[in-house]
Amino acid sequence: MAGIKEIRTKIKSVQNTSKITKAMEMVAASKMRKAQDRMRAARPYADKVRNIAAHMAQANPEYEHPYMVQRQTTKAVGIILVTTDKGLCGALNTNVQRVVLNRLKELEADGVQVQTTAIGNKGLGFLTRVDSNIVSQAVQLGDKPNLERLIGAIKVQLDAYAEGTIDAVYLSYNRFINTMKQEAVLEQLLPLSADRFEQSESEKKAYSWDYIYEPDAKTVIDELLHRYVEALVYQAVAENMASEQSARMVAMKAASDNAKKVISDLQLVYNKTRQASITQEITEIVSGASAV
Repeated sequence: MAGIKEIRTKIKSVQNTSKITKAMEMVAASKMRKAQDRMRAARPYADKVRNIAAHMAQANPEYEHPYMVQRQTTKAVGIILVTTDKGLCGALNTNVQRVVLNRLKELEADGVQVQTTAIGNKGLGFLTRVDSNIVSQAVQLGDKPNLERLIGAIKVQLDAYAEGTIDAVYLSYNRFINTMKQEAVLEQLLPLSADRFEQSESEKKAYSWDYIYEPDAKTVIDELLHRYVEALVYQAVAENMASEQSARMVAMKAASDNAKKVISDLQLVYNKTRQASITQEITEIVSGASAV
């Protein structure tokens, strides 16, 4: 009977776990829709800034912003790692950490110094474990990306690039593709590549007018490109949050399905054990009656 009691306890424990994972799945599904809406809402702003910046850069070829100047050599770089604050989202954080770790090894082999910025608790823990030079961090961001909390962390890297302390800045995050697929990427943030400012024919026509600069073209372009870089980081954080909720929903659904399978297997073992126990008791009763 002790075996039956243990199995019954295990079944109850797995059932309780299944209730938790099911609730987390439903919460993640609700947050996922909101996160996707925020992610899509941020794209028009970034596209608008990119188009205006591209046109203004072409209209003022005599001035080239430091963010667009390609350095001759790369002696030091900065990496901004975007991860989640919480776990239970499958291999989401592991994938992006693996990409960054491979890049760190390549840079170390080339003798390039690296300074890092962690956005999210998981990324901070990872960079601490690999003994990286962490210059700034932003954790406990909640469910909504807040640009004011991000600016301080990323400004350290932007200022270092503007001063010439580092020669490039990379941004690593999970790009949201769909609910079932998220892609870990590591892309160059600074210097801004020419590909980022490519315009379609319709965009060129839409932004073909001349601008009146106040106070001057340099000040406007400086401020515009700074806002554009901030928008890129904000978009990356928004996409990573959408990826987080999607991955957590899928992971919790898989956990709930596995719990059902475990419960089914334990029920089968429980029934077999109970049947064997009853059969043994009947056999003992029959044997006792025959002896009498």
